[in-house]
Amino acid sequence: MFAISWFDILPVAITFLSIAFVQVLNVYLHVLGDGTAPKSVDVCETDCAVKGNGVATLTKNGSISPKASNGKLEKQASILDCDSGISLNSIHTSSTPATQTTCATPGTPSATSSSPTHNAHNGFLTHTISFETLSDEYHEDEDTLSLENLFPCDQTEIYASKKISFIIDELIQTEVNYVNYLRKGISNYGNLQKCEDLPEGLRGEQRQQLLLGNISEILELHEKEILPMMLRNQRDLKGLFDEFATHFERNNFYCYVGFTMGKKSSMLLRQENREWLQSYQTTIKDKLGIDSFLVQPIQRLTRYPLLLQQFISEFYKSGISCKPVLSAVCKLETRMRRQLDVVNQAEEIPNIDELNELDLQQQGFFRRSTEFDAQHFPTKKKYRAKVFLFDRCLVCTEVRKKRLAYRQHYSWEHVELQRPLELATANANKTINLIVKQPDKEKARREEYCFVASEASVVKQWLHATQKIIEIARHEQAQRDTFSLPMDLVLGVVLAIWLIWHYL
Repeated sequence: MFAISWFDILPVAITFLSIAFVQVLNVYLHVLGDGTAPKSVDVCETDCAVKGNGVATLTKNGSISPKASNGKLEKQASILDCDSGISLNSIHTSSTPATQTTCATPGTPSATSSSPTHNAHNGFLTHTISFETLSDEYHEDEDTLSLENLFPCDQTEIYASKKISFIIDELIQTEVNYVNYLRKGISNYGNLQKCEDLPEGLRGEQRQQLLLGNISEILELHEKEILPMMLRNQRDLKGLFDEFATHFERNNFYCYVGFTMGKKSSMLLRQENREWLQSYQTTIKDKLGIDSFLVQPIQRLTRYPLLLQQFISEFYKSGISCKPVLSAVCKLETRMRRQLDVVNQAEEIPNIDELNELDLQQQGFFRRSTEFDAQHFPTKKKYRAKVFLFDRCLVCTEVRKKRLAYRQHYSWEHVELQRPLELATANANKTINLIVKQPDKEKARREEYCFVASEASVVKQWLHATQKIIEIARHEQAQRDTFSLPMDLVLGVVLAIWLIWHYL
């Protein structure tokens, strides 16, 4: 039998008590900091008329047209129907009611899906979606919370439809072809540096990166994640659609945004070296060439929602009653179309001139761009503006025919967005005021911009987007301010104390 004395127990017990005390103190300081930290993210407290569960209909182009239903007055953080300001200051919010989205096919019934709920925790909003899943920050739709969607359904009748089976087979087979085509293209054009007659304009790793962009990253995503997921779920469509949607929620498809942002540089480089590339294409016996190779990613991303629309249409025509699968495919189709919108908007970023020393690659993920009629108060200038939202800043540009002229950018901690107080004006619901806070003066603010959109729905979507970006910034800042001890260090300290006490 082992003889254990108080000298063996005390050091271990004291160590564990100390660790527990540190963790409790950490939680207390974190909670206290949430309520008092001057740079914590917030949405200003406002009493808003919430019109029940807002219902939106997914149109053919993937946009959402909101509809209103009856409801009651509630205090909420969402500013979609509020005349409140968004800033990185203090927060006083309560839970936000879930909205619903309808994925509809013309002439057919609609399948609804609800948004992620927001709960008030320590004075802050918390998502049911992880903050690591950044690509879905503007989506107001989620799985329908009805019981019939929580249990598996019999998918036999789905596979009994020859047309639906053909669509699924086409989805998987074209994915196989896509991966093979990317792999072959990288093999053909990914090692140009080994060519002895390579022109000077294509020499160097930097030029190679400009030529192909991050297409190897796209190949890795589809080869290691998407294609295996499809093959694994061939006989489980709900699992296939749910897992596919998860990749969009985790922003794994952001590589397509980066690829699009580099497309202009790649095209210029190919034009400058067209003669040599055509000669090289003949040498390797590539019938389609590098242009066809580099257009494949965008074509593939466009093809996904078209196939899903065919699936949804045949689903309705066949009268299949497996609602969980329908809900999952509608959710996935919505995410795909919105990701495609972001990719298309990112194509304009290289057209921004006069950026000077501002590196947009260092501003985090690109989220959205929106056109406004802008008035810049300090200079009293009015012009057509396009505003780009990044994780770390807001960039204002002036639209000049086929190019964009950079004007200003603002870090999120220095700005506040407000609706105008003059509710009687015709453009009140279409207007956003950008307020800049002076960093050297705690309460000093000045009006910087007035943005007027073409429709009120554009303002709602834009404000919802900025709210989510600010909320994510708050979460990241809270994580940085949290002090915690890594478990391997804790166990190492415990073992060291026990050994020293026992043997010395």
